[in-house]
Amino acid sequence: MQREKRGPRVKLGGSVLALLQLQNRRQIRTRLSQLSSNGGLLQLDKPLDEGIVVEVLFHVGATTVRSRAEMLFPMWATQGCLQPFEFADLEEADRSKLESMGETAQRLLRSGLSQQMLCGQFCDEVEGAFHVAKQENVSPAIDLR
Repeated sequence: MQREKRGPRVKLGGSVLALLQLQNRRQIRTRLSQLSSNGGLLQLDKPLDEGIVVEVLFHVGATTVRSRAEMLFPMWATQGCLQPFEFADLEEADRSKLESMGETAQRLLRSGLSQQMLCGQFCDEVEGAFHVAKQENVSPAIDLR
């Protein structure tokens, strides 16, 4: 089996909120620490079992990503843990958007934009989206197939 090409990673520092839904319908709110077109790194209070499949939902920039993902081995952190995941069925259009965002973010960082400013831009866009959803009384429920 040939491994997929590793996409550019963007360190988000927890600025992007994400929602996980387990197979038993339990939902967990979390934050993305890193993101790439192949997966990401979540900040969790307690680790999830390695190998379980969850549905992950997050909004970054103008893109809303909703995909099944496999949880990988967690790493303990100062507060809680960092747990990587790998997308299981990410739509090709979403994968392309994430690759493009990653490449743009890396280009901006190389040109001198600080990591904090980059995270702030993502955070501002995400907070705006959550305020709109709250005002419209939109439920964050995810439907597992």
